[in-house]
Amino acid sequence: MRVPVVQHHSRRRRALGRRALWTGGEFLVTAGVILLLLVVHELWWTNREARQGAEHQVQALERQWATPGGGSGGTPSANSGSTGGSSPRRSPTTGGSTTSSGSATAPHRSQAYAILTIPRLHLRVPIAEGVSKQNVLNKGYVGHYPGTQQPGQAGNFALAGHRNTHGEPFRYLPSLRLKDTVQVETSAATFTYTVDKILPQTSAADSGVIRPVPRSIVKPSYGYSQPGYYVTLTTCTPEFTSRYRMVVWGTLTSTRPR
Repeated sequence: MRVPVVQHHSRRRRALGRRALWTGGEFLVTAGVILLLLVVHELWWTNREARQGAEHQVQALERQWATPGGGSGGTPSANSGSTGGSSPRRSPTTGGSTTSSGSATAPHRSQAYAILTIPRLHLRVPIAEGVSKQNVLNKGYVGHYPGTQQPGQAGNFALAGHRNTHGEPFRYLPSLRLKDTVQVETSAATFTYTVDKILPQTSAADSGVIRPVPRSIVKPSYGYSQPGYYVTLTTCTPEFTSRYRMVVWGTLTSTRPR
């Protein structure tokens, strides 16, 4: 009977194969852990960090306004003039920047100058000038589209906010209903808008929704036909995408001086 002879190179080949499988398995596990950590960072840590920063900014604004003379510094007043009626050069988004109206009464770029309160959403966050991701939206703030009006002014006061990650202030925007209220506090007054129109989904390039008389250019049946005092809230939809935009509109119904 012949005894099979196992060659050394065969054993080495099998050992190399096992080592390759082990190394590949370790790589996949490591990659999975890294991806999991990235997801945790985006969905948990950025929210936690941004929300804390936004809360501190709200408190800072409240302290500033409670201090005699603390309402100065370029913040628009209830009687301030127009900041320009032209619409921004970019479409409504939750990132990027738009052109400024150049008004002397406008806040500085990225400056937090007002507070947005939406009772239905249990939301109270700062409003900052501009819609830059890095300097405004990723801080958990709501951003004001430069080129649109300021709170309480005739025209369209248009805002953008993240729906997911970085504080996600507008995550539950679809929960808003007609007749819900949206309040905007400044150093001069509190302006209350009442929700009267909702556009569930439109193109990211639908710039008509933030014009002085807001009306969708993609779905013209949504929007207004007459000048007025409006607020516009925009965010991405569906969740975890930026393909489309959701829009909520309201009309100014009361002004309470501070």
